[in-house]
Amino acid sequence: MHAVPDALILTPPRPPGTVRAFGLALIAHGLLLVALVINVQWKQTESATVEAELWSSSVQMAAPKAVDVPSPPPVEAPRLVPTPPRPLAKVQPPPPAPTPAPDMKDADIALERAKKKREAEKVEQAQQDKADKAKRDKLEREKALKAQKAEEKAQQKAEEEADKKRADDKRLKDKKIAQDKQDALDKKAKAAQDAKDAAKDDAQKAKAQADAKTQAAQRAENLKRIAGMAGATGEANATGGTLKSSAPSSGYGGRVSAKVKPNIVSTDTFDGNPAAEVEVRSAFDGSILSRKLLKSSGNKAWDDAVLKAIDKTENMPRDTDGRVPSPMILTFRPKD
Repeated sequence: MHAVPDALILTPPRPPGTVRAFGLALIAHGLLLVALVINVQWKQTESATVEAELWSSSVQMAAPKAVDVPSPPPVEAPRLVPTPPRPLAKVQPPPPAPTPAPDMKDADIALERAKKKREAEKVEQAQQDKADKAKRDKLEREKALKAQKAEEKAQQKAEEEADKKRADDKRLKDKKIAQDKQDALDKKAKAAQDAKDAAKDDAQKAKAQADAKTQAAQRAENLKRIAGMAGATGEANATGGTLKSSAPSSGYGGRVSAKVKPNIVSTDTFDGNPAAEVEVRSAFDGSILSRKLLKSSGNKAWDDAVLKAIDKTENMPRDTDGRVPSPMILTFRPKD
């Protein structure tokens, strides 16, 4: 076996069908060439030689320059098979034309035609301008009418919104007035109810105080009956525990003052040294049955402080003989 060169090994293989495709291309070109030859022979005709002379008896004026008219869009021509060019017939050049003589009549006619054409164009342009102006005026009128309608619509909408706002404000105002009236009525009713409740409370307090007084009187009566002794010489309202009354000892007043004064609480300042006189009634064991302000000091704060101190004391001290004098009139001064 022969060795294969390295260059051939690295060469890519030829695509299949190359020879067949080349043959088909040669056949197609041959058929095209035959069709062209037949077409040229079928259309070829003899061309006759034509001779012409151009001359004029007068000078011709040039016509006005044509107005540029936009050309129509080009029409795509049908695609035809190209044909070889035919030989052209030889044309003899015409002999030189004689110089024409000027003709003023033809020039005047051409000028008149040009003038009429310009006038016609002016008239047509004026008509066109007039039509354009009328169209613009119509558009302006329509635009102004549309703007006027829009403005009227906006104004109507603004008026409707203003009417609605006024109605809402009036409704809110009426509602506020009604609410204020209702609040006033509720406040008045509450004040009446509070007054009624206060009156009821006052009545209950008065009743309680009356009941307390009644109970105190009943208690005093009971104690009086208990303290009563056969053969006693005291008054009907006496609360002593002996057959005969006797005055308290000389030091008894100091003992009473020493027991009551520590219970007096007052932070007020007083002008002078006002005196408050209080009557105190006690049971035989010293329990305070009642107290009553006989003479005010002129200062309500001091009077109240003295009465509260007696209530807080609850019991009066016994005298040297074991008795508790009753009733007693006690005098209290803030600076003693």
